[in-house]
Amino acid sequence: MEAIKELKKKRRKHLRSYNTKLSFSARLPGEVQGAYADSICAVMYSCDPFADLRQSILEMIREVSVRDWEEMEELVYCYVVLNSSEIHGFIVDAFLSLCFP
Repeated sequence: MEAIKELKKKRRKHLRSYNTKLSFSARLPGEVQGAYADSICAVMYSCDPFADLRQSILEMIREVSVRDWEEMEELVYCYVVLNSSEIHGFIVDAFLSLCFP
């Protein structure tokens, strides 16, 4: 429960620090293999990066049928390399919110 409270605090802090729309990159790195290699990336502008990333992650998990931790790590890697460092906190929060609902 303490982890969830901490996630909510971080999310509020992230949202307060961004009052403009953020852009998500659309270039998948060449070293990505397996199920994600054929994925299509899209540029997205968001007023709520946490919610949009969380939804996107859920869609990817369902679409690719993530079966094990290695595939989940590869998915995390894709999101991190596709987005600027200012988005990384939202990515972490979104993944953790799925692991600890």
